[in-house]
Amino acid sequence: MNKVEIFNNVQEEIEELDTVKKVLESAMKKEKLENTVFNVIIVDNPYIHQLNKDYRNIDRETDVITFALEDEDTIVLPNEERILGDIYISIDKAKQQAQEYRHSLLRELSFLAVHGFYHLLGYDHETEEEEKIMFTKQEEVLNSYGITREII
Repeated sequence: MNKVEIFNNVQEEIEELDTVKKVLESAMKKEKLENTVFNVIIVDNPYIHQLNKDYRNIDRETDVITFALEDEDTIVLPNEERILGDIYISIDKAKQQAQEYRHSLLRELSFLAVHGFYHLLGYDHETEEEEKIMFTKQEEVLNSYGITREII
């Protein structure tokens, strides 16, 4: 059984998170994952700024950071469950980018969550070819759930 846990660590209710969880569950199904677990943690700009500084040596906030456990060779995980890691999303950046790109907060949060999910699976966008593969997968998941780039 697959499991996505979403932790809202900010002092506001974010109604879009229920749908984001369903989108991620559909992404897991699309990728034919079984017994896979990961977390999404919603934080604010100061929190993600500190993570970015501490773990990536980049002294500014960002929209999403992933910590993929499968990237670490020293971690031994139980055989019955695949634990992918954690996705941190800044709600402040998500709101700002939704406004910038003129689409809904649901679209932005879903995009960032699915983007983080594919990073946890080992996908990247360092080259044009990698970017094409990763972004195609992301768009397929979002489009299949009806979350498009409609301008609002």
